[in-house]
Amino acid sequence: MICALLILQRTTFDQALDLMSPWLEMQTRDIDAVNADLDAQTHRRFIKSHTPLDGLPYDEAVTYICVGRDPRDVAISRAAHMDNLDLEVLFTARAKAVGNEDLAEMFRDWKPPPTDPLERFWHWMDDSTTGPVTHDNLASMMHHLTTVWDVREEPNVVLVHYADLQRDLEGEMCRLARRLDLDIGEDRVVSLAAAAAFDTMRERADELAPNASERILQNNRAFFRSGRSGQWRELLDDDGCRRYAARVEQLAPPDLIEWVHRGPVGDVATT
Repeated sequence: MICALLILQRTTFDQALDLMSPWLEMQTRDIDAVNADLDAQTHRRFIKSHTPLDGLPYDEAVTYICVGRDPRDVAISRAAHMDNLDLEVLFTARAKAVGNEDLAEMFRDWKPPPTDPLERFWHWMDDSTTGPVTHDNLASMMHHLTTVWDVREEPNVVLVHYADLQRDLEGEMCRLARRLDLDIGEDRVVSLAAAAAFDTMRERADELAPNASERILQNNRAFFRSGRSGQWRELLDDDGCRRYAARVEQLAPPDLIEWVHRGPVGDVATT
């Protein structure tokens, strides 16, 4: 949404955001149709991806923007997002776009996640599953961030933190405009920022939520569930914090761990 606002310099669009900025790996739309949409665009393109940088084509003419968030909050937000998916609609769309013949192999060892929130949290954190199919867990998230962290000094690589967007949305949008080499005044950016605010986007969920045009979410507004940072404190006690710190320290360098957690990973829930 921020890229759309900065590039187009307006707050309303002619089509849903997910059609303007397709999520290529989702595989719920025919790739020829997606490419046709992109080919028809006359403005600067901005494409969504959940692939780590080591899995993307690298081009100096492309700016790679990676957004990080405290993984403890990611786990909580992800659980709510998964519960909000309409799996029948999702797999029907995927069957039409690419076919579902590969699902049996992809989910051969899959087990449903625990229903208890704390058990589900640790299931995501401790999962060490590897293989040809990328698994959604803490290990894959930290790998994703590491691929960008290692090249963060490159002029076409930009790291953004969710907490900074919450704290200073206008300032972060001005920073992104500069990094994207967009000729847009700070006053104009400030006027656009209101449209990227969490509550404002919730009110426009049917045009702004991921895959909203395909209706794969049971409730588009529910995608914008909370947006708060620090929700994990309601789930973890001091022992849980120490357990988490030990786990994440296995997966990433100390400077990245400090950046994504906005400081040292404390050993007590009050830090």
